[in-house]
Amino acid sequence: MDESYNPDDPIRIPITDVLDLHTVHPCDVRAVVEEYLAEAERMNMTALRIIHGRGIGVQREMVRGILARHSRVLNFGDAPLEAGGWGATIITLARR
Repeated sequence: MDESYNPDDPIRIPITDVLDLHTVHPCDVRAVVEEYLAEAERMNMTALRIIHGRGIGVQREMVRGILARHSRVLNFGDAPLEAGGWGATIITLARR
């Protein structure tokens, strides 16, 4: 076993224009989305997609509630069908 491994250390996830929440525990979704948006801002990204899945819509509403209150979000809505449809949300952020 790698002696430098510590299960309490944060996991570093590369930031891209797509965040897939399928592997995120529901209790962590809010924090993960907020941190993702903060990092996307730092990287001056403007076009994002968050995949939350279709399910019963709980994560979708949580994600959209965060986006509705975020000062740099210009708009958001369902992704095109080929990019997830209502199982994903596309976001446009204002440039710095």
